[in-house]
Amino acid sequence: MLSKTRNSHETKEDRGELEERLIRVRRVFTVAKGGRRIGFNALVVVGNRKGCIGIGLGKAKELVEAISKGRRKAEREMVQIPLKGTTIPHQVVGKYGASRVLLKPASSGTGVVAGEAVRAITELAGIRDILTKSLGSDNSLNVAKATLEGLKELKDPSKVFQFRGKR
Repeated sequence: MLSKTRNSHETKEDRGELEERLIRVRRVFTVAKGGRRIGFNALVVVGNRKGCIGIGLGKAKELVEAISKGRRKAEREMVQIPLKGTTIPHQVVGKYGASRVLLKPASSGTGVVAGEAVRAITELAGIRDILTKSLGSDNSLNVAKATLEGLKELKDPSKVFQFRGKR
């Protein structure tokens, strides 16, 4: 099956084995005439530890169905990010809603210094050394999306040099 992803030109086979991590599960209630109806939201991150990452929010009446919907959405929204060894090429701030996430490259052996949502995303992206700071809102969905926006802003140094006509 050679299905193309929306944000990159790789096939599923090129992305390798995908890992999934559940960041957050919320119970939500809808008040109807007959009483309260329960539903679930599941925030799922999917990555291959080689620079390919995606997040998805699944909503359903059953928890298992919400998680599987979140995984499918995350696989559809996968993006490729540039890595520099075990860290990121440069510092960046990702913004989404009222959340901001500062992502800084770290020297080898530092590890992932991050909160729950940022840690899940960076580890599944294949980043092993990074310093992060969550600024603004601490809503895990907005923090996760801000982290992904920051990672999307990363530029590969070799492509920047090539664009500028430098070696």
